[in-house]
Amino acid sequence: MTPKRLTSGSARWLGHLGLHRPELRAWAMYDWANSAFATTIMAAVFPVFYAQVAAARLPDHIATSHWAFTTSIALLIIALISPVLGAVADFLGAKKRFVAVFMAMGTLFTATLYFVGQGDWLFASAVFIVANVGFAGANVFYESLLPNIASEEEIDRVSTAGYAIGYVGGGLLLALNVLWITFPQSFGMADAEQASRVSFISVAVWWSVFSVPLFRGVREPARRLETGESVELNPVRVGFSRVWETLRELRRHRQVFLFLLAFWFYNDGIGTIIKMAVIFGEEVGIPNSVLIGSILIVQFVGIPFTFAFGKLADRIGTKNGIYITLLVYAAICIYGYFLRESWQFLVLGVAVATVQGGAQALSRSLYASIVPRGKSSEFFGFFSVSAKFAGIFGPLIFGLVGRFAGSSRLSILSLIGFFIIGILLLRLVDVNEGRRLASEEDAELVPATA
Repeated sequence: MTPKRLTSGSARWLGHLGLHRPELRAWAMYDWANSAFATTIMAAVFPVFYAQVAAARLPDHIATSHWAFTTSIALLIIALISPVLGAVADFLGAKKRFVAVFMAMGTLFTATLYFVGQGDWLFASAVFIVANVGFAGANVFYESLLPNIASEEEIDRVSTAGYAIGYVGGGLLLALNVLWITFPQSFGMADAEQASRVSFISVAVWWSVFSVPLFRGVREPARRLETGESVELNPVRVGFSRVWETLRELRRHRQVFLFLLAFWFYNDGIGTIIKMAVIFGEEVGIPNSVLIGSILIVQFVGIPFTFAFGKLADRIGTKNGIYITLLVYAAICIYGYFLRESWQFLVLGVAVATVQGGAQALSRSLYASIVPRGKSSEFFGFFSVSAKFAGIFGPLIFGLVGRFAGSSRLSILSLIGFFIIGILLLRLVDVNEGRRLASEEDAELVPATA
């Protein structure tokens, strides 16, 4: 086969995946980079470390509740600041710079988790909160780049490609971390606890190194101003002004508002399952090897299913694709209530893997298609608010139900309501109307002049 034919075949293959331009591949690589935090820190290793080391002197259900409250506080902080910061980034034309600042904060405090000792649950919670704010804050501005680099026809495939690549990156590092923890002496470490600490350092390094393609290969979108604005204005004042104006005009952006409300509910259920699954498994007696192995299953089984949902959305529509994922999640909640054996937890992991990437990626691409591109950071700030406030109430309800019931089984079952309400609200969203209004608002913005 000639090199030309190889190149042509590769181009077609990358086109099917949504990675046919260098800029799209560079953007998707940030999902590869930051997914290490999502897998090792948020989902697999650190929750177990928190329960067995940081909260070792607490009863099991109290440790689970403290972890739930910790995640809620982190999400509340980023929810409160992200809309204004998003508007400031739009006004300054500085989306990538804001990614860099929050990424630096996230990686620094992720590495600081190395110093958490026995009984240091309060210190562990505080450090994790700052690291999580860095992770979530960087995502606001990273995701706001999506509608600026992908066309309406590309956006579902590009978004799902990012999540799929994230599964690969997060899964590879988690697999290495699991080897360290399972066979610490083979890697020159004293025990599993030390290996866990080193894994936190590895996440910080991985996240930093693989973020480089985003900064080198993705262009900063052109700076656009609203009528009456000038580049000499105070950015913070403009940020608050833009957010206030957008809040007042939400009636004009009715489809955006309805989607954010729907996303608020169903993403609450998804996020709570992701954050609480491992520590719930720890509470009901599932061995650590099975818990972390299940996270690995989610990472690697999720890759083809995430790509598949990108193609499925092209055929049946983005909203219908999201409906499918939410119905599967509701079934997962029912199954989780009866979970008792290790093999059942593995089955649960496979079920989550089939829909997790699809649900999140299609939600991101649908939202990106109905917001003005010139104000995407501000609107993705509101997307973050919806996601983070969802992340506050889900773990909070999970923790309260578990605390008063004396077990977290009813907590799992209580999450079904989030998916049902989310589906009902999503049915009200008129995607075509949202896209039309977004195009009209983009046309009203003017290029910035010094």
